[in-house]
Amino acid sequence: MKIFSVLICAIMLCSCVKNINFKLKVVPDILVVDASIENNQPPVVVLSKSFDYFSKITPEILDTSFVHNAVVFISNGTQTQQLKEYSISASGGFFLYYYSIDSANINSAFLGQVNTTYNLKVEVAGKEYTSFTTIPPLAKKIDSLWWKPTPFADDSTEADLFVRAKDPPGLGNYIRYYTKINNDLYFPGQQSVFDDQLIDGTTYDLKVQPGIDRNNPIAFDKNFFHHGDTVTLKLSNIDRTTYQFWLTMEFAYQSIGNPFASPNKVLGNISGGALGAFCGYASDFKTIIIPR
Repeated sequence: MKIFSVLICAIMLCSCVKNINFKLKVVPDILVVDASIENNQPPVVVLSKSFDYFSKITPEILDTSFVHNAVVFISNGTQTQQLKEYSISASGGFFLYYYSIDSANINSAFLGQVNTTYNLKVEVAGKEYTSFTTIPPLAKKIDSLWWKPTPFADDSTEADLFVRAKDPPGLGNYIRYYTKINNDLYFPGQQSVFDDQLIDGTTYDLKVQPGIDRNNPIAFDKNFFHHGDTVTLKLSNIDRTTYQFWLTMEFAYQSIGNPFASPNKVLGNISGGALGAFCGYASDFKTIIIPR
């Protein structure tokens, strides 16, 4: 009797299954803006086109996604400069494209300065997109770095890195951090942005997780520093808008493939219907050598 009841329930459940097919709308490409300016560095603007949700990303598709011949201006309130498009060679015979200061017109060029607001204007195919960002004061700096052997590590070469920093009094100090190992690039942490709600006005010590290459991620339990590494920590002061952009972007990245994740909207700051953000960074650096 119990077996018969189970069979009846199974049949009823199967009969309730209904296939639901979603027909996604075909939408035009949207401009994607990845723009930044950092203290003592020139502005960098990367323009590309968005992809369909189910697009298969290949080097060929990425190569054709860059937006060329755009008119890009950046202003610090006193000077305005038009940026020039450049290309750099990438693997496989492809190129990466970006806009930065015009080396042939260096008189109108300027580098990023702390405590300064910048305006960005992009003109593409008859449309105009604008944004602004601030390089805040360099309020939070790295006091010191040190390392310790990783406890209970299977690999005796693993090491943990720690930072001491001081948060200035008053809420509203936001940071983003990156690490560089040896001659590699700077990579942001998996969770790279933080506010000061819990540490306002205090001197604090934190363990530093190595930054990750999101195009070639590494398992969390294998992401360590090692003896023999030369590690540079980059601590960037950012404004609230930049903080919100990276906070929501990283949450979206970590939620990919998780059916139980909360709905999320990435909060960009580009007007005119474009995606992305224009971000300012006031950065401080410190390097440590973890001995062999």
